[in-house]
Amino acid sequence: MARILLVEDDPQVGELVKRFLEKEGLGVDWARTGREALHQVWNKAKPDLVVLDRGLPDLEGLEVLKALRDLDPMLPVLLLTGKADEDSRVEGLLEGADDYLGKPFSLRELLARIKALLRRSGKEGRRHFGPLELDLEAKKAYLEGQPLKLSATETNLLFVLAQTPGRVYTREELLERVWGPEFEGSERVVDAYIRLLRKKLKDNPQSPRFIETVVGMGYRFLGE
Repeated sequence: MARILLVEDDPQVGELVKRFLEKEGLGVDWARTGREALHQVWNKAKPDLVVLDRGLPDLEGLEVLKALRDLDPMLPVLLLTGKADEDSRVEGLLEGADDYLGKPFSLRELLARIKALLRRSGKEGRRHFGPLELDLEAKKAYLEGQPLKLSATETNLLFVLAQTPGRVYTREELLERVWGPEFEGSERVVDAYIRLLRKKLKDNPQSPRFIETVVGMGYRFLGE
């Protein structure tokens, strides 16, 4: 599931777009200001694409666009604006926007443009969690841009946990999903593989970036 950062100060437009995109299977983080958007990109899971309104209450949209380009030149950005004239469109594209959509707009057209940009960027099936990138289609993981050498079991365990960040998975659930319902070994095999996975992710159990132990319950994946 690709992750979209929606930067929109209008609560009605923001809520409408967020609900629609989530219904279509996309993950959506919503920032109401330019500074909040930059904070999310800098400190949280990096999005696969940004939908950026030009008319923000704190920073002009093109200022935010320039800052995003400094943070990640390859991050796809789709500009939304009430300015539909040709000069405004050209200005936005020259400043680094990948696409431009005037308001009011069709939600279906917005979705089509988002999917086209994700395909072009190769990020349609990718998710970012800080320095960790997961390719959902190829079932591959990258840490700080380098491919992780994971066994099949480690890979399946990581992708099950990352499927729903924040959700606590019990050892019993992980056994069934990763090892299968016919597995008859001890639940402690989950703990052993979590340790292996943490080592490869350079994850500190006392201050985890990715996998957190929930005492008496199981494990959950952080990142959102």
